[in-house]
Amino acid sequence: MESALSGQSGVSAELKLRRAQVTRAIGIAAGALYLVALFMVFFIAPRAQDQAGGQAQRIFYFHVSAAWIGFAAWGVTAYSSIRYLRTRDFKWDRIALSSTEIGVLCIVFVLLTGMLWAKPTWNAWWTWDFKLTLSVLQFLMYVAYLMLRSGIDEPDRRARFAAVYGIVGVLTVPLNFLVSRVMQSIHPAVFGPSVNAAQQGQRGVASEMYPILFFALIAYTVVYIYLLRTRIDMQERKDHLEARRAALIANS
Repeated sequence: MESALSGQSGVSAELKLRRAQVTRAIGIAAGALYLVALFMVFFIAPRAQDQAGGQAQRIFYFHVSAAWIGFAAWGVTAYSSIRYLRTRDFKWDRIALSSTEIGVLCIVFVLLTGMLWAKPTWNAWWTWDFKLTLSVLQFLMYVAYLMLRSGIDEPDRRARFAAVYGIVGVLTVPLNFLVSRVMQSIHPAVFGPSVNAAQQGQRGVASEMYPILFFALIAYTVVYIYLLRTRIDMQERKDHLEARRAALIANS
């Protein structure tokens, strides 16, 4: 019996080591890609016209990339929530929580970079346009997800409530994506034609901007994968320590 347990622990330790090595490699790749993206944005990307923000338009690449990750994070949270409800495997709950925390950071970054671009372009830090208001709502829903989890102590009940909330929350993603494409909005549509009166059905990105934007999206995606894997490992260790503490209290 002891031999079998040691063998299992050895395999577990080996798997953890491999996972740590993969995460480290992804982190190195993420850092390299991000540095290249910075270089491309500030030294290769064309300067926008003054009415589009001029040099401030360079914020656009980070703004859109962060928004992409903020939306994708909700998708990962919703998928992991569905998987948890089906399997009751806490692995999926850890993924959902980790993705949500990264999503919060991304949405905050989206709001801040949007305001930095809006001031020289719209001559205002903020307007209560429907798309912008919806982005604030998404941020608040992310925060509410975390507050919901912090208010429930029992692990399974906490995971079930959070899973349902995570599935409902993802409905804001397609709404946010489509609003500037089907409604009059001061916010330009990046991908696809827009009904924005200022754009008159045109597309929001010039052709020479696409390669840099796509590279930035890839860089942010790899950064997200690295942060997600790192946060999941931290949560797994935390859950293990809490389980051991509960076992010690029960046996004392």
